[in-house]
Amino acid sequence: MRLFGTNGIREVVGKTFTPAFVGRVADAIAAELAPSSHVIVGWDGRTSSPEFSRLVGASFSLAGHKVTELGVLPTPAIQYNVPRLGGDLGVIVTASHNPPEFNGLKCIAKDGLEVPREFEERIEAGVEQGKTSLVDYTRIGEVAHDPSGGRRYLEGILAQVDQPRIVRRHFSVVLDCGNGASVPTSPALLRRLGARVVTLNGHVDGTFPGHLSEPTEANLGDLKRSVPAVGAEFGVAHDGDADRAVFVDASGRYVPGEEMLTLLARDAVERAPGSVVVTPVSGSQAVEDAVRPFGGTVVYTRIGSPSVTHEMQARKAVFGGEENGGLIFPGLHYARDGAMTLAAVLDLLARRDTDLATLLAGIPRYALVKEKVGCPVELRERVVHRLVERYSRDSEKVVTTDGVKAYRSGGWVLLRPSGTEPLFRVFAESKDPARARALADEGLSAVKTAIDEVGRSGA
Repeated sequence: MRLFGTNGIREVVGKTFTPAFVGRVADAIAAELAPSSHVIVGWDGRTSSPEFSRLVGASFSLAGHKVTELGVLPTPAIQYNVPRLGGDLGVIVTASHNPPEFNGLKCIAKDGLEVPREFEERIEAGVEQGKTSLVDYTRIGEVAHDPSGGRRYLEGILAQVDQPRIVRRHFSVVLDCGNGASVPTSPALLRRLGARVVTLNGHVDGTFPGHLSEPTEANLGDLKRSVPAVGAEFGVAHDGDADRAVFVDASGRYVPGEEMLTLLARDAVERAPGSVVVTPVSGSQAVEDAVRPFGGTVVYTRIGSPSVTHEMQARKAVFGGEENGGLIFPGLHYARDGAMTLAAVLDLLARRDTDLATLLAGIPRYALVKEKVGCPVELRERVVHRLVERYSRDSEKVVTTDGVKAYRSGGWVLLRPSGTEPLFRVFAESKDPARARALADEGLSAVKTAIDEVGRSGA
């Protein structure tokens, strides 16, 4: 039974994600904990999140554990609070950037990192076995509420940047909260940093009336128009649980996530020459190009923030992240963090006394194309095997860290099965946009051919 994807459990409410299902998962988690453990519970702004959180908290309490509820907060804020409140585990009710009909569960270890896959496998086995650990009435745990989680998190961020210098710049920023979990924290952070803030979609609403929760360019039309209209220096948008930050420059140009990853990686290594940056195999070659002059090294992992954060911790990396806007600053904690990213950008701009577009103009540029194609889950391992065979014949190098990454003439293409959906994702990169497009088209064709061959042969 596989329940956890690359970032927790995510399912449609009322179909798979039901009270009975969530209760079974919570019971299985509770059974994995030592007696009288302390569990930190928080949630995002989805319509069903408060109710499912109460169900989760009650399950832990009835198993004899102490529960501290943090309420609606960004995922990284909850992660930050777990070790600082002495939690033995954190459980977040969130579906991150998924559409409004979804919800999910994410488990956080006592050090604030996502739990390892081995722990998830034990939970999955417990769900399959119907494992529970209820206690008698004399040992039922208490459920308490801590209203200070957001304040504690913001103080941690502010300690990472030069607050007085940022305040002196009097930045003007358009912030798109996306009706999500950043509403209690990111506007307050900008005010603490002395910024003039124009807020879009600044109230929590789990139906996401402003736009869909994923901060893609197609979903951020209002932000792109608003930044030049109000004369702001830049705009920033978060996804539903605010572990990501996506930027728009002063002209209204949507800044691809790989550009911000490259910019902030270069800054981190320039300030710590010879250090390590960690990113998934989908990360841009631009990151290597940017950090190499300062003696930096890039380490590649499987896709998904748990892989990146654990490798960062092992390597003592100074920075890491993904090209989707999920960036990790280990000085604060090992978690993708949208608000910390926002503060770091303000700190960089104040330190360099310049604007975002000027800094981005100085980084290496590659064209990145992203596509996807449907693939039945039961076929994907055999499809990967076929793709390894196909690309090994005529590629400069093939890497199988996560799916198949083939280095070809003028660029690379990555073909990998999604961890959360029945499809293959295709990434292709080159300095030449036409070559990137050709590599992506070639990859799509290769996946479709492999699916057809495997489906017909049954092997």
